[in-house]
Amino acid sequence: MNIEEVEEHLDVLTKSGHKTGISKPRKQVHRDGDYHGAVHVWIYAESSQQLLLQQRSHCKDSWADLWDISSAGHISAGDSSLITARREVQEELGLTLPKDAFEFIFVFLQECAINDGKYINNEYSDVYLVTTIDPIPLEAFTLQETEVSAVKYISCEEYKKLLAKEDSDYVPYDVHGQYGQLFSILEKRYKENTVARGLTLQKQLSRYAPISLSAELTGLSDSDREALVYIVKAAAVMDEIFYLQSWYSNPALRDWLKEHADTSELNKLKWSYYMINKSPWSCLDEDEAFLTTADSAIRLLSKATRTVKEWKGLEYRAAFPVLKPPGANFYPPDMDKREFEIWKDSLEKDKQKEATDFFNVIKRHSESIFDSHLSDNRAGDANDLYIVPYSQEYKSLLAKAADLLHKAGDITNSPSLKRLLHSKADAFLSNDYYDSDIAWMELDSNLDVTIGPYETYEDKVFGYKATFEAYIGIRDEEATSQLKLFGDSLQLLEQNLPMDSAYKSTDVNAAPIRVIQLIYNSGDVKGPQTLAFNLPNDERIVKERGSSMVMLKNVSEAKFVHILLPIAAACVATEQQEFVDFDSFFTHTICHECCHGIGPHTITLPNGRKSTVRLELQEFHSALEEAKADIVGLWALRFLISQDLLSETLLKSMYVSFLAGCYRSVRFGLEEAHGKGQALQFNWLYEKGAFVLDSEGAVSVDFSKIEDAVEGLSREILTIQAKGDKVAAGSLLQKYSTMTEPLQVALKKLEKVQVPVDVAPTFPIADKLLQ
Repeated sequence: MNIEEVEEHLDVLTKSGHKTGISKPRKQVHRDGDYHGAVHVWIYAESSQQLLLQQRSHCKDSWADLWDISSAGHISAGDSSLITARREVQEELGLTLPKDAFEFIFVFLQECAINDGKYINNEYSDVYLVTTIDPIPLEAFTLQETEVSAVKYISCEEYKKLLAKEDSDYVPYDVHGQYGQLFSILEKRYKENTVARGLTLQKQLSRYAPISLSAELTGLSDSDREALVYIVKAAAVMDEIFYLQSWYSNPALRDWLKEHADTSELNKLKWSYYMINKSPWSCLDEDEAFLTTADSAIRLLSKATRTVKEWKGLEYRAAFPVLKPPGANFYPPDMDKREFEIWKDSLEKDKQKEATDFFNVIKRHSESIFDSHLSDNRAGDANDLYIVPYSQEYKSLLAKAADLLHKAGDITNSPSLKRLLHSKADAFLSNDYYDSDIAWMELDSNLDVTIGPYETYEDKVFGYKATFEAYIGIRDEEATSQLKLFGDSLQLLEQNLPMDSAYKSTDVNAAPIRVIQLIYNSGDVKGPQTLAFNLPNDERIVKERGSSMVMLKNVSEAKFVHILLPIAAACVATEQQEFVDFDSFFTHTICHECCHGIGPHTITLPNGRKSTVRLELQEFHSALEEAKADIVGLWALRFLISQDLLSETLLKSMYVSFLAGCYRSVRFGLEEAHGKGQALQFNWLYEKGAFVLDSEGAVSVDFSKIEDAVEGLSREILTIQAKGDKVAAGSLLQKYSTMTEPLQVALKKLEKVQVPVDVAPTFPIADKLLQ
């Protein structure tokens, strides 16, 4: 920052780094030793393995004339971290860089006093890395004289040694403390063993059993077959949108990996595993990154600096953070929950509702202003955030998908399919999905289509924002007709749920269940494949009309054969393995989906305010809702048996098949909603003695205890949801969603015998249509 800007104010932070709501002039902050925020930006050149350093101006009030970080500065009151980083690089060095050049790597806390104790620096700094391919020519920089005297490149190893010996020409950083992270990140990234990395990727890939999913199209009319071509092409657009929803540089990463997949065996493995995860973060490893920015796309900026003769411009890597952003690309990456809540509370009631809606993203005015090259305009107020509807954010892609769906709708002769396709196409452009979701619920066609924004798992900040997905399948009429019992029994189940009657609904609608053979999926279908889904998630429709279920029978059959049977053989006590069968597995999956439609959704809080479970439980909602559907689904099967609506012969097999299924889901990882919810159930049932571990490490069901334990957990979760009790939800998940010893023993066994964790489908019918 320019020292002449004496009136610059900084946000005062707590000792733990959170905003207090107070701001003070910068000099007072350093005089009083207040905690505050800053940014550090390191510019690293891959080819020379050098870092850019700046020499601080002789007139600076701290560390004058010493060599320091490439660029750094305070975060002014009301400003955001990433905009500050971009602005500092532009002001101090004359570099205009896009946001995808900046990789957030860690937070650095510096607590020190200099100038005889007159300058106290208690500073939380967001540390960013900008990776260029080659060093930037020194004559390309435009230095801000009041801040920077000179710049130079220095090798990482030499710089680390100078810092370690506390050379007096360099601003001190403890390379054995927090700042050691910078050097260890670069060393690991650029001195890796490619053979070892290849073996790791092969091992990660081997956790997925490759399967081919197809179905007979003989039941489709000629017009539906013709419409299918356009529907599959529209579904493919959902992939394009989802890549962008995951992270803003994700599409560039995908294109780069695809382009270079055939250049080496390692690059082929990177591409193969990326295609399963649809991002650089591994779904089965609690979102740990299996790629780094060093693997990402190279982009050229011809006008990022002062023009230098015979230099084509600045080449950089499109960056992504090692830690998966909890807000994906739905919110500004440097936004925290408190900032969102303060902004939301400042809005009118209808805008507050819109801010927490499924179908929009949250952006910053300051970023738009900065990208318009009006960087002198600083937002600096509570209204920096604003709402952008999906229909605007993904306008070109949604227009393409809408056009394809309209064409398909014009072709098909099925009235309900025609209505769905046209209404969904309209929704893509209007951002109003209500009519299209009703049309989806009423779909009665041999060609089954689910397409649009639905699930909110990717939003780990609040669980508000929906990702785009598509499932295309052929209706299995025989299996569908057999399942009518479950959809028709929802009101009966609701009235008998193990929770206080005051929380029960008297108007639960019957849930139509459709069984399909899947022929294509796209969008948010990364990592572990879903067996079924219950939609829509719009609480208005659930309250008025209930929900509908779609069961993916060929996916269920593949998982049972490739995964559940081998899990049972390894982890379930020998005397109970005979109880693991496909009918029990598939029937519980059905009940799981049914139970999403019962229990609390729209709720009345103790203060009389109306709300929803999703809004109250926020980031805990997805995991708890999955646990509810699972455990209440098990309770529901037992209840239906007691009412003579299902056969008594199902009793033991449903509990033992559920036990085997626990291991299957926990292997998805405890960052994933299903895995987290499943760990909660397993550990609860184990604690209550319903699951028993033997000396060989195998687990069996204690049939005398399982019923009470299932009912107890069902009551616990349903009551938390009915009360909208976020604290209780967090406590329950924190206590039980852990990798306990019985789970660890089982997972080690399964790794040893190499049972796949999930399946990786290919779709020959769709592939042919897309060619």
